[in-house]
Amino acid sequence: MLYQLHEMQRAFLRPLAEFTDAGAQWFTDPASPLSYMPISRQVAAGLELVHRFGKDYHKPDWGIDEVDVDGRQVAVRPTGVLTRPFCHLVHFERDLPARRARDPRILLVAPMSGHHATLLRDTVRALLPEHEVYVTDWIDARMVPALAGPFHLDDYVRYVQEFIRHLGPDTHVISVCQPTVPVLAAVSLMASSGDVQPRSMVMMGGPIDPRQSPTQVNNLATTKSYSWFENQVIHAVPANHIGVGRRVYPGFLQHAGFMAMNPDRHLKSHYEFYLDLLRGDDSDAEAHRRFYDEYNAVLDMPAEFYLDTIRVVFQEFRLPNGTWEVDGQRVRPADIRKTALLAIEGELDDISGVGQTRAAIDLCRGIPAARKHYHLAPGAGHYGIFSGRRWRETICPRIAQFIRKS
Repeated sequence: MLYQLHEMQRAFLRPLAEFTDAGAQWFTDPASPLSYMPISRQVAAGLELVHRFGKDYHKPDWGIDEVDVDGRQVAVRPTGVLTRPFCHLVHFERDLPARRARDPRILLVAPMSGHHATLLRDTVRALLPEHEVYVTDWIDARMVPALAGPFHLDDYVRYVQEFIRHLGPDTHVISVCQPTVPVLAAVSLMASSGDVQPRSMVMMGGPIDPRQSPTQVNNLATTKSYSWFENQVIHAVPANHIGVGRRVYPGFLQHAGFMAMNPDRHLKSHYEFYLDLLRGDDSDAEAHRRFYDEYNAVLDMPAEFYLDTIRVVFQEFRLPNGTWEVDGQRVRPADIRKTALLAIEGELDDISGVGQTRAAIDLCRGIPAARKHYHLAPGAGHYGIFSGRRWRETICPRIAQFIRKS
């Protein structure tokens, strides 16, 4: 019922959003006499704020059309190479000369945790000049027909294994946040069975062992029962979507949780946006639009995957406890010997606390010490380890160096 009520609310707000969008343009367009009124800026700013609160946010484009390689701009084309019911594997093809030496191949595993894979746009853009980049582009669960069946955490592990096999043993896997757990499981299982294994894996800000420096996210998972999550946050997709009837953790509930973690910061950001509009500061206003166009675009997660993650990762700690089994096979990170490892954490990460990702170093006992590395990014929060200035200037170059030495 909650999902249906949300859809009704969106339908009610849609005309208001369209009207306020048009109104904001009436009060800013030089061709409109309304734009010359004494309070035109204030009216336009207020209308745009209402518009942005009421509008629908859809999956953004990648917006990566070219990249600087060796001092020249080359065209980039995101191209699907594998399609599965819940994921597209996307290759960012670069228009490079055939004679150019092949760059290291990267499988960038994006989180299935509310936001679209485009949240990693800055990650991809910084990697492209020196790497062949493939990204897991997860599909909004409400857009997956119920006939496609459920999607569990173990299915995520199987998808990662399939993508590694497709790309081959020279692949370097980078996982950001949530997928550090299924990626470590996938590589562990492949090592145990003598399957294809990646050359290296980079784990960034993920809950390998959530018992270390628990955050607000971790505390919620441990203070609420599994049945609470099942009964309170899981809903059926309503009839106006392709995935009608599928049980999901709706994106709008996830978004409410994101906003509730830092309400003061978001209120301040929107107030500063209003002031930027009044001052005519177009660059800062546009930066705000770009950020929230991405941040407010959320997807539904399959209920099975979300609930499995709550139980396996955050409540029973099966990975660090050595009790996780996939298809009857125990997940044993100690069996990994061929794959180099780099664990990266942000000093100020309030989602995956310091020590949670570093736990992979200890779990992967079979990897020689000389091939295991750890980096703590000073002053970096969760998003700062894969986006922004610290990512571009410090962390990405460190990853590139690690990959080339692996």
